[in-house]
Amino acid sequence: PPFQNAELGKRAPRWIRDNEVTMCMKCKEPFNALTRRRHHCRACGHVVCWKCSDYKAHLEYDGNKLNKVCKDCYHVIIGCTDSEEKKRKGILEIESAEVSGNSVICSFLQYMEKSKPWQKAWCVIPKQEALVLYMYGAPQDVKALATIPLLGYTVDDTPKSADLPHSFKLTQSKSVHSFAADNEELKQKWLKVIHLAVKGETPECQNELQVN
Repeated sequence: PPFQNAELGKRAPRWIRDNEVTMCMKCKEPFNALTRRRHHCRACGHVVCWKCSDYKAHLEYDGNKLNKVCKDCYHVIIGCTDSEEKKRKGILEIESAEVSGNSVICSFLQYMEKSKPWQKAWCVIPKQEALVLYMYGAPQDVKALATIPLLGYTVDDTPKSADLPHSFKLTQSKSVHSFAADNEELKQKWLKVIHLAVKGETPECQNELQVN
């Protein structure tokens, strides 16, 4: 569970693993070949880029020694607030962990758009927005790569390629989104939710669809 502000620095955080994120968990800058240095905030355990880890604070759990912390934790620990952070988050900036923990369904799917190559995406349909599919690069990313409002899409679940037998397609006028699951059971779970969502309906038995 996320740390309460009062606990910051008082106990050691759970470190988010490097491979669980594709971008800085604070400024959302993607980690690429040039900026691949990933740092851990010693207060909240989040993976951040060098710019967002350039702060130090005394942490109680570490004998009040100075430790590298992220900007947010720094402001909380030294007790000043950053008014800029209060800006409303955009629709894509809903944290994946937040929506995945309260979702109708979530899992990795292969995704293809137009003629681009297939890529792996962490896909989530949140309970509070059961008609929208959120796509993230990884399960702990703090910003979605894309969202697809499912209402009005046509579902085609006949796979086109032998390489990806568990695929399905969503089409609406000119926009086409192709997905592929790792197995037939997972594909059917997704289709069960998507078939309802495209008609503007939400599943009754939401809890049965959690896929780890």
